[in-house]
Amino acid sequence: MERIYLDYNATTPLSHEVRDFYVAELNKYANGSSLHEDGRVVAHDIEKARAQVAALIHADAAEIIFTSGGSESNNTVFNTMVQLGKKRGRNVVVTTTIEHPCVLESSKRLAEQFGMEVIYLPVDGDGIVKADAYEAALAKKPLLVSVMTANNEIGTIQDIKTLCRRAHEAGALFHTDAVQAAGKIPVDVKDWDVDYATFSGHKIYAPKGIGALFVKRGCPIEPLIRGGHQEHGLRAGTYNGPAIAAYGFAAELALAELDEYGRHTRALRDKFRDGLLASVPGIKINGHPEKVLPNTLDVSFPGAEGEAILLHLDLLGVSASTGSACASASLEPSHVLLATGLGPELAHGSIRFSFGKYSTESHIEYILKTFPPVIEKLRKMSTVSYGK
Repeated sequence: MERIYLDYNATTPLSHEVRDFYVAELNKYANGSSLHEDGRVVAHDIEKARAQVAALIHADAAEIIFTSGGSESNNTVFNTMVQLGKKRGRNVVVTTTIEHPCVLESSKRLAEQFGMEVIYLPVDGDGIVKADAYEAALAKKPLLVSVMTANNEIGTIQDIKTLCRRAHEAGALFHTDAVQAAGKIPVDVKDWDVDYATFSGHKIYAPKGIGALFVKRGCPIEPLIRGGHQEHGLRAGTYNGPAIAAYGFAAELALAELDEYGRHTRALRDKFRDGLLASVPGIKINGHPEKVLPNTLDVSFPGAEGEAILLHLDLLGVSASTGSACASASLEPSHVLLATGLGPELAHGSIRFSFGKYSTESHIEYILKTFPPVIEKLRKMSTVSYGK
């Protein structure tokens, strides 16, 4: 039986095109910092990839720093704030309650180890940052504001341009974790005027272990990894030439396919959502109804427990998720769903379905045929009532 993969927000497979490109690039094994011809060939591919990644997000190539991925990029920004806060006499960092764990943990480190004040912005029931709380936080003259572009669990998209403008008016730097947004919706760091933005290759059909940090020209940045001249001394370590080149190629494809990708995944998501609403009583769709990633659907199934749902889906040959893959080992309910006001019971019974370029209508039809009886079975086994 063909397995059906609906966990594209956790990671994407290498696309067929990127895989072929990547395999060919593996033959270029020289060190991209070497001066001989073999090294210069790799260096050329790295700089081409830098331009390709920059084009996807409307940045200048010189504003792109290659990293190992989103977590490293986010950590680099927050690590920079330690010394910068002392220089600027600002001690407040503002973020949200629904950020990726690497941002939340980085914020926690600033508070616990360096005595900085961290303000966690609340969100409404759809996952949108509450405007009054944001204005109150800006009144404290923060050093940095960090708000993710699109949430990895519920797909809610924030108004980054407006949030950034208000942060700048308060004298703060602005960072956005755009890992889930790039390649799914238009990302324009110049128009948004953000100071820092985070990206990852394995969300756009490139290899794992490669990502990028956008740093607006002139903005301060401190290296997290020291010891070499690579990336103008801002990220030490021998270049992973093949992965960087493949990331660039994937970014070029993502830009060319952006509109079609949105149409394709939105159509499948909507078909699946409507089918679930028609066949499974009492469910709740989480996230904003309109300001949401086209490929993401988070659903609460009252009366059924999330882990049990996943196990049954797995037996049906379907891969999905209970939330962030980075927190999937935890039995705690999703911090994102709790932040939106969802109770622990509903949060525990929530599943994230995320679609991608290899999802098909036949996948949706199969799940809509086989999955509703699973929920009915689990509800009969549960002592928890649900609305009908």
